[in-house]
Amino acid sequence: MNSKINADNKVLACVDRSHFADYVTDYAAWAAQRMSAPLELLHVIDRHPEIGSGEDHSGAIGFDAQELLLTQLSERDAERARDAREAGRVFLNRLRQRAIDAGVPAPDMRQRHGELGETLAEHEAGVRLFVLGRRGEAAETTQRDLGRNVEHVVRALHKPILTVTEGFREPRRVLIAYDGSAVTRRGVEMVAASPLFRGLPVHLLMSGKVPQDGPKQIGWAQKTLQDAGFEATAQIIPGDPESVIARTVKDQEIDILVMGAYAHSALRSLLFGSKTTDLLRSSKIPTLLLR
Repeated sequence: MNSKINADNKVLACVDRSHFADYVTDYAAWAAQRMSAPLELLHVIDRHPEIGSGEDHSGAIGFDAQELLLTQLSERDAERARDAREAGRVFLNRLRQRAIDAGVPAPDMRQRHGELGETLAEHEAGVRLFVLGRRGEAAETTQRDLGRNVEHVVRALHKPILTVTEGFREPRRVLIAYDGSAVTRRGVEMVAASPLFRGLPVHLLMSGKVPQDGPKQIGWAQKTLQDAGFEATAQIIPGDPESVIARTVKDQEIDILVMGAYAHSALRSLLFGSKTTDLLRSSKIPTLLLR
């Protein structure tokens, strides 16, 4: 690791106690080494776990009974919190060793009680890249293909977020879903300036409703990457972006997708759906989301 790197300029791996945490750690370790950045593993313990004791306290009336009940409940909450912290510490130590085995010399680890999106937003100033699983602990027992926290968390942040899928494969080929928007232009400039994908071939793809100056826009993106030393190819394929991207990922043997995320408001997404969510649901490879 480069000792001159700012210790705050870190890769933050957001992990929960699901098996997806292993792959989050693997990709975070890969990214930290590519960028010569410190790695931190963060485990956020929900302040309000959706569990109950199952006991009926409706018959507990009277001041003394209420006081006793509140004391008992408080003690149980404290005991649950201690158990969660200890289990989390053991879990984080295992992931820390996994990162060390992957080549990261001194990963940091931290636990916080709180709501996931708010906690990550509080840490954002010191983060260069977030890494999180596309599914998490709550999705282990459901058939949901996209964790309930993903959109909320991504909307709460402004730094790039790498959302990972099941399994780890070291990225060899990169696809940028480029639409000429300000966020994807910044994304091209970020990729050009960052060591994260240095030395990997990058394929630029414009799909959907292609604007009249589409060839000029994607030509700028290709030249920007080539001037930075990348092997960059470009393609314009009109049509449904979800289908076109999925086909290109397969045809070009792409390992990682880069795209803009949630350009519209949460209300608009609720009413009309979100292309970001659709693409994340259909994509089988890690996706770097740009805000």
